Parts: sequence; structure tokens; C-alpha cells
Amino acid sequence: MNSNTKPNILFIMSDDHAAHAMSCYSGRINQTPNIDRIAKEGIRFDNCFCTNSICAPSRATILTGKYNHLNGVRTLYEGFDGRQDHVAKMLQSGGYETGMIGKWHLGQGGFYDPTGFDYWNVLIGNWGQGEYHQPTFSEMGEDRVYDGYVTDVITDLSIDWLNRRDQDKPFFLMCHHKAPHRPWVTSAKYATLYEDVTIPEPETFHDDYSNRATAAKEATMRVESDLTLVDLKEETPEHLTPEQAKSWKYQRYMKDYLRCVASIDENVGRLLDYLDEMGIADNTIVIYTSDQGFFLGDHGWYDKRFMYEESLRMPFIVRYPKEIKPGEITEKMALNVDFAPTFLDYAGLPIPDEMQGHSLRPIFNSEQPEGWRTSMYYRYWMHRIDHNVFSHYGLRTYRYKLIYYYADGLGVPGTLDESNQPEWELFDLHQDPSELNNVYAQPEYAEIVKTLKDELHALQEEVKDDRYVLDVD
Repeated sequence: MNSNTKPNILFIMSDDHAAHAMSCYSGRINQTPNIDRIAKEGIRFDNCFCTNSICAPSRATILTGKYNHLNGVRTLYEGFDGRQDHVAKMLQSGGYETGMIGKWHLGQGGFYDPTGFDYWNVLIGNWGQGEYHQPTFSEMGEDRVYDGYVTDVITDLSIDWLNRRDQDKPFFLMCHHKAPHRPWVTSAKYATLYEDVTIPEPETFHDDYSNRATAAKEATMRVESDLTLVDLKEETPEHLTPEQAKSWKYQRYMKDYLRCVASIDENVGRLLDYLDEMGIADNTIVIYTSDQGFFLGDHGWYDKRFMYEESLRMPFIVRYPKEIKPGEITEKMALNVDFAPTFLDYAGLPIPDEMQGHSLRPIFNSEQPEGWRTSMYYRYWMHRIDHNVFSHYGLRTYRYKLIYYYADGLGVPGTLDESNQPEWELFDLHQDPSELNNVYAQPEYAEIVKTLKDELHALQEEVKDDRYVLDVD
């Protein structure tokens, strides 16, 4: 395979964009016509999951094809050591021109700066998040403030780099948006979108966390009490009842969140139009995803971190006209650890043995790979730091989800040095898709629990996460 036949790879990733805020997945609360175009002209994954639902760890996994205990970024307080091998370096060595534009969020300075990219221009400040308006970027180590709204700026910079790149090489561009990350600051263009609309509240909006592990009740990410004035942009009206105030806050939160998504959708359209105008759409793999899921009032929450579905599930849609049939939908399990091997497969490059994921290319082509996974392993390390979410790991199959809150920081950076009582949760997703009924202790599930624990331990051994495993019966 020579460089002229290798496909370009355009990887567009937003931050905290839940799949259920994309109309190609549900259409319940908003419309995303440009993002939907990728799904309509390609494939939609309905079971794509992250292995650790928090920004930096997910990004490190996407780059390396490794779980966080091996790539060194288990929490937000551990920077990414760019001296290690990762997919951008491999593609660069394999003849690709590589670019990284937008949110990096894996540390800054020295070996924390992006490596393996011919060009990088990444957001800095605000803990690596950057700002929504007048954002500051580090362009190859030189700081610069750009005029405008961050989603527009990232797209402008991406198109500019695509115009300047070596046209004789295939490209790999990671276009990483800040939006719709908290605190959901909108552009002027979409500031009044949804003004006269009432966003429907999710069925689990008034979840009381009964019959669940203590972790659910203790988490501080509730719409009713934990959104701040910075999030809401104005004081809550004093005359409202507690239930009315919760609904008022939800409307403020969701409308700003969806306005940020509208800007992303517009800019995805700009990139798709650019590929068409340049005549390179047919030979370009376009991927749209988010670094993890997000709670949109589900269980009364915002944020992510938990292994519950809305947080665990990533949107993942892919268009590649040369191979992928339009309108494909798959239930096959994909993980963020699979992304790097997939890129290498399409580039005609070897997939290193140390990568722990698998190329998704056969699934893109509607094949049925023998022995494809039927379960996945998850681990959240940041015990009680930010939103008081207890550390946990677990197993998800197509029907069941087993979660173990080991509830200990284990001395890992970015964790609270306290222990809480360990607890188990088991959800029968066929009977209880909203995950409201913990059936772990019910006698009729005893054999299922035993089988799932055996599979959990086997997966921990397979992914080499057995150094800090703690569990009890």
C-alpha cells in the first residue's frame, strides 16, 4: 500500500458530548444534522464505551491503545509522558502528515507537550481546558490568543492546516473541541437557541438513589444542588419551590449545553464541506466521537465518571465511502482502546503487540469477526476527588453490568486518601435499562454473580490490571 492510496484520517472529538444529545442516536432533545450526515453516510456504533469516563485518561487511551494503568494517565492529575510510543508517532513514521488542534488536556511543557505531530496548536490555561471566548493556544510551544469563539477557532485552524499540509502525503488530523464541556458558554450566534422551548426532563430525573450503592447517593453532581452560578449564569429565582428550582436549573443547564453542541454541529459541517470542495471526501475516514458520555439530567445529575450507561457510552460514528456502506448500524462492542489499532490498520501499518485494543475495520465492513468481545472492563480511579465519586471497576456484558466500588484512593495521584465501605451493584440491563434496581443480593442472581465475577477477574488479568485489585464477597 503506497502513500497515494492510504486514506486520510480526520478524527473529530468533542468533550462530554453524550450520545443522547445527537439526533442520529435518539433525536429526543436536539437536532445535529451535520453530525448525523456522518452516520447516514457511514456506520453508527450503539455500543461504544470508554474504559475510564474522564477526559485525560480517555485521551491517553485513544492515543496509546492501552488502558490507563499502562499508559500512565489514571486520573486528571497524571500528565501524559509523550516519550512513550503512540499512534500519532507511528502514523508519522509511516508517511502520514500529522496534526493536533484544539483540546489536548494531557499536560503542558517538556515531555507533556504533544509529540508525534508535525503541527500542533492546543488550548492552554484553565487547567488545560482553555476558554470559550478569546482562547489562548500554544502553537508549537508559542502562546497566542485568538479572537473569536473556541469551536469556530479550532475549525478555522484545522482548515488552515489542511490547506498548508504536504498534499503528497495522507493526513491524520485530531480536531479536538473543548465544547460542550462545563461551564457551557455559548456563541453569540446560538445564544437564544431553544429560548422558547422546554427541554424534556429524563425519566430518571427524580432518582432518589434507593436500592443502590452508597456511591450514587454521595455523589455531588446533582442538578438541584451542585450547579454553580458560573454554570447557571444567573441567580435562581427565589419564589420557586425546590422542585421548580431543580427544573429551572435543568433548563438553564441543558439549553446552554445544547447551544454549545449546535456550534459543534455547524463546524462539523464546515469540515465535511471542505473535504467535498477539495475532492478528497471519498479517500478520507471521518470519525466523530466524544471522550466519554455525560449525564444530561439522567439520575438527576450532570458530569460523568460513573460506570452507568449515560457516562460509559461514547458516540462513535464513522464515514469512509470506499469501504463503509451508508446507513450501517452495529451493536458490536467497541472501546476507546480500539481506536489506535483501527487507525494503524487503515494506514497499512503493524499493530504493536502491546496495544490492547483491536481494529474495528472488520466491523466497519459488516463482517462478523470470530471471537469478538462480548464484555468490557472499566475502571474509574479518582476516589472522591471532584464530585465525590467513589473509585470503582466493573464488567459490562450485553445483558448485565457488575460494578465494584472498592472506594479507596490506593495512593494514586488525584484521589482522596480515605477509604469507604466497599459495595457491589448488579444491573440486569434487559429488565432494568435505567439502572435503578441493584439485584446483586437477590438469590435468583447468585449464579450470575459468580459467573460475572469470574469473567471480571479474567478480564482484569487479560488487560494486566491486577496490581491494585481489591474485592470482597
